[in-house]
Amino acid sequence: MITSVGNGREGGQPAMQTPPVVSPQEWEAARQQLLVKEKAQTRARDALAAERRRMPWMAVEKAYAFEGLAGKASLLDLFDGRRQLIVYRAFFELGVFGWPEHACRGCSMVADQVAHPAHLNARDTTLVFVSRAPQEDIRRLKSRMGWNIPWFTITDSFDADFGVDEWHGTNVFYRDGDRVFRTYFINNRGDEQMGSTWNYLDITPLGRQEVWEDSPEGYPQTPTYKWWNWHDSYVADAAPDEKWVAVSDAGEAAFRSQEGSMKT
Repeated sequence: MITSVGNGREGGQPAMQTPPVVSPQEWEAARQQLLVKEKAQTRARDALAAERRRMPWMAVEKAYAFEGLAGKASLLDLFDGRRQLIVYRAFFELGVFGWPEHACRGCSMVADQVAHPAHLNARDTTLVFVSRAPQEDIRRLKSRMGWNIPWFTITDSFDADFGVDEWHGTNVFYRDGDRVFRTYFINNRGDEQMGSTWNYLDITPLGRQEVWEDSPEGYPQTPTYKWWNWHDSYVADAAPDEKWVAVSDAGEAAFRSQEGSMKT
């Protein structure tokens, strides 16, 4: 049975047709029924990420130049010494709605959702934004909006060469010494999911780098949860905190027990 409720609309518009109101037992039964499909979707997403990690790579042969806080920078410099680089093309420049006070509204929503970059950095991954606005304007915008994302100025054909000259998009690169490879690209509605540490790692060639993942042989992997830390407490090459290991082990055991009981 569908119920109607007042929705505050005026002018004779029809009332919202809302779902039925049921007992706690019926509500929990409905939740469990939906949970089966949600878990299937999660597993399908994991499988897709595993397939993504096996995509072929494209060598980047051309040299690209950017401007950053420290002056000129190459694409290699954007990695900041890490192996993986995620580059989001944000529209902030002359001719974009909002200029010069604001960047594109959609790109600004993406920036507002970005998790603290320290968690990506801990997985050997750097996230940067790039635009065509001068650094002076980018610094002003970041200060106004409270963004701490590294943000560089495009100075050449990078945007046209990587499919982001007319619309936003996220490119992923991998560094092997001084060689750079393009490994993935996502745009349009695919960019809507970006922002969380997990979704960013899932589009990288190395993934989340946890032992449960289906990754090619030889890829770096560490015990699940153990690398997690407060964003101001990561220390390179530090062993996992013993207390956190105990807490996360207990949590994982509880999750496994719960999942097991659901299947019986």
